[in-house]
Amino acid sequence: MSGHSKWSTIKHKKGAADAKRGKVFTKLIKEITVAARMGGGDIDSNPRLRTTLIKARTANMPKDNIERAIKKGAGGSEGVEYLELQYEAYAPGGVGLLIEALTENKNRTAADVRSVLGKGNGSLAAAGAVSFQFRRKGVIAFDLEQTDFDKLFEVALEAGAEDVADSGEVYTDPAEFETVLGALEQKNFSWLSAEIEWVADNSLALSHEDTKKVLNLIERLEDCDDVQSVACNLEIPKDFDPDSV
Repeated sequence: MSGHSKWSTIKHKKGAADAKRGKVFTKLIKEITVAARMGGGDIDSNPRLRTTLIKARTANMPKDNIERAIKKGAGGSEGVEYLELQYEAYAPGGVGLLIEALTENKNRTAADVRSVLGKGNGSLAAAGAVSFQFRRKGVIAFDLEQTDFDKLFEVALEAGAEDVADSGEVYTDPAEFETVLGALEQKNFSWLSAEIEWVADNSLALSHEDTKKVLNLIERLEDCDDVQSVACNLEIPKDFDPDSV
C-alpha cells in the first residue's frame, strides 16, 4: 500500500490548503448533515457521524459549524435533501477512480463530473468496472519525522490494526477504526489525518508526467462543489514531488 500512502500524504497537504479557502468546510457540513439525518444527532449512537466528525477535526472545523450541521441534519424534514452518488471512471493511463458525491441535483453533478473528466482525458466507466478493485479501510496517517515508527507499529497492531505502512499510515478494518484510533490517542500519538476511505487492492505505476496529469484531474474533480472524495489506484513514485502538481 506504499503508493496509497504517498497519495494520502498529497491529499492531506491539498486538504489543508482547501481548508484555508473554506471549501472543505462546506463539504463537511454536507457530510455531517447527512450523517445526522440518517442516524440522528447523538454522537454515541451514530458511528457514521462520529467518523465524519473525526474528518472535521482533521480540517480544524470550528465547533459552531459542526453543531449547526448536526442540528440541521437531526431536524428531519427541514432543509435540503442530499443524494449520495458514486461514479466509476478512468483517468489517463487506465487509472481507476471512485468518485463520491452528495448533491441535491444529480443532473448537475453528473454534468460537472463528465465535463471535468472529458477535459482531463478521462471517462466514465460502467458500474462495477472500477469499484471491485477497492476496499473500505480505516486510514490513520502519521508524520514519521515526529513519530517513533516502532512504537506506532507495536501499539497499532496490538490495538487491532491490519497493517502499518513504512510511510507511517495505519490501516484498519472499518469496524476497528475507532478502537485503533482511540488506542493510539491514549498513547499520545498525534495523527495528520484519520478517516474511513476507499483503498485500492493494487496500484498502477505511471511516469512522473502522467502521474501529474492524473493528480491534476483528481484535483479538478475535488474542486466540484458536489464531489466529496476521489479514490484512485495510482502508484505514486517514491521520488515524486507533490509540489510539482
